[in-house]
Amino acid sequence: MSNSSGGPGSTLYATSDLHISYQENREIVRGLRPRGPEDWLIIAGDIGELVADIEWTLGLLAERFATVVWAPGNHELWTHPSDPVKLRGVARYRRLVELCRGLGVHTPEDPYPVWQGEAGPLRIAPLFVGYDYSFRPAGATSKEQALARAHETGVVCADEYLLHPDPYPSREAWCRARVAETEERLAACDPAVPTVLVNHYPLVRQPTDVLYYPEFAQWCGTTATADWHTRFNCAAVVYGHLHIPRVTHYDGVRFEEVSVGYPREWRRRGSAAPNGLRQIFPEVAR
Repeated sequence: MSNSSGGPGSTLYATSDLHISYQENREIVRGLRPRGPEDWLIIAGDIGELVADIEWTLGLLAERFATVVWAPGNHELWTHPSDPVKLRGVARYRRLVELCRGLGVHTPEDPYPVWQGEAGPLRIAPLFVGYDYSFRPAGATSKEQALARAHETGVVCADEYLLHPDPYPSREAWCRARVAETEERLAACDPAVPTVLVNHYPLVRQPTDVLYYPEFAQWCGTTATADWHTRFNCAAVVYGHLHIPRVTHYDGVRFEEVSVGYPREWRRRGSAAPNGLRQIFPEVAR
């Protein structure tokens, strides 16, 4: 597993929320290919729910791209009834990290690789920090109030039933531990090398303001990461989860939401299936 590669002709691509349990999305994954032999691919979570599907996807893409960098989404961490792998919480996450390492895929537990393409060097930092219910809807002053509002409106994330925090007492406790560990690692990086921060959830709350169901925001991140894009010499933030692919800027930093989403969603955005790849660097006009 190389920690620095990608020559001047290399392109840094990203994707997320592939959700390959849908056959149409599996076909999109089959079509994901680099344009050159040195191209890198970032996957910002939610490949699928089954370990076998995650392994198939990462194995296929690791064979095609020079380097693959993965950050987990909430769906990978589900203990789904149809998955033969019944591990929960931290044990499941560690199993996925081991799977990635066996395939040569970079994870949040590995040294952050440095991409040396035309716009580089850039330190690609896959993160896993979770959420802590701090993105609450207006008027909700506690997690309990936010959850009550969600249940009243019928907008409840399946994480409440499938994403277990074991051995932590709660998902927010797991989030706090991950935030502290990750913040320490980022602070120890050489500040002279700009970072590309990769997380399944947006690092700031603003992207959730456009959600059709504002109650869902509480499962979309943590306010503890709100200044990371300004503190850690960030060239770009890559995220998914919202299924609203777009580019926004906060404090002068580019945020790229790179999700494919469910077939019913991408069909609404156009008549053809998306190509599934977003070019992050070199930057292109959009």
